[in-house]
Amino acid sequence: MLKRTSDRKTANMANVKGNAPLIKNAFSLPSGKEFSCPGATSVCETVCYAGKLERQYPAVRALVLHNWDLLRTAGIDKMIELLSRMIADFVSDCDKRSAPKIFRWHADGDIFSAEYAYALAETCKTFPEVQFWIYTRSFGYVCYLEDVPNLSVYLSVDSENQEAAFGTKDIYPFVRLAFLSDSFEKGKEALLAETGKPGAICPENAKRIPLITENGGACLSCGLCVFGKADIRFSSKVPKRKKA
Repeated sequence: MLKRTSDRKTANMANVKGNAPLIKNAFSLPSGKEFSCPGATSVCETVCYAGKLERQYPAVRALVLHNWDLLRTAGIDKMIELLSRMIADFVSDCDKRSAPKIFRWHADGDIFSAEYAYALAETCKTFPEVQFWIYTRSFGYVCYLEDVPNLSVYLSVDSENQEAAFGTKDIYPFVRLAFLSDSFEKGKEALLAETGKPGAICPENAKRIPLITENGGACLSCGLCVFGKADIRFSSKVPKRKKA
């Protein structure tokens, strides 16, 4: 069976101390071009926090490799079966705790094939009560994610792949852009030039809101990416957190 991931930033419910998720509401695969990230750029490889966690924690590495081994050679029907069983368990956990049903695809890893992209889309459609979101550099597979009302799709953009990302958005306007640069201002300039809008700054990345509290993770409290409300900007050079 596929294993879900705990991610403090995306947590849909936290413990009373406000420092740990109570429900695993993300899914992960091993990062890197040799595994699930065919669209990886040198920019994302340099700053990839997920890859660092894989190297630092053997348990994390074992979990993502377990998921990879189950999916990488599976057919579409088997993929849908595995993903659907995992999400059904997630829904059950949420129902038991009366937690919001939000789920992030790929806290680590990415879409690695057309078959997998199709299986993801079909799984999302099977659970309309769940709001899913995903960031991806696998631009060639977003066509399979169209017309899924409960899935917010973000193209992960940086200086190396921005031309391809903007071209993809021209073809598939349903996607949003998640722009990573070494400053929020550079992302703003690029988005303004392409879309005419500056995009929103990720408030957790800018240290304007906490990573997690007793009410849940930053993504739950913000909701911009979860519900695909706006293009978003991230900075690899993180400012110091503002004092309360």
